[in-house]
Amino acid sequence: MPELTRRRSTDAQQECWHVYYGDVRVGMISERSGVPHDVDQWGWDCGFYPLTHRGRQDGGTAATFDEARADFEAAWKVYLARCTEADFNEYRRQEAWTTWKYAMHDAGFKLPTQSADSRSRCFCGAAIDTMGMAQHVNTTHMMDPQHV
Repeated sequence: MPELTRRRSTDAQQECWHVYYGDVRVGMISERSGVPHDVDQWGWDCGFYPLTHRGRQDGGTAATFDEARADFEAAWKVYLARCTEADFNEYRRQEAWTTWKYAMHDAGFKLPTQSADSRSRCFCGAAIDTMGMAQHVNTTHMMDPQHV
């Protein structure tokens, strides 16, 4: 069973840590921006797609980072008990799709849905169409092929 790990975000202006369970981003712990000094300075959110889209998520505030981390870890234990392997695989497929879509854009390729004939070429060289696009991404561009 994977352990929770934290990776500091370089995008945020304030201190922010993304929390991962293996390869799945399951939440964050960060300094709260723009709050008065006499309220909790740290916030945390626990949850990931697809479960968050079903209303399953948790979050809160804490005075210190250590308190926020402890609160997150307690919430994660409850949250994890409601997760299935299919939930984690759906997250991985969505991440692969998003990564592929931006790679197509960055390489200057159109998606088949952006072409009049519903066909295109992937940046990897494969011919793709709207019917086979999802299968191509899942079989060729998933970070870990065992999760197809």
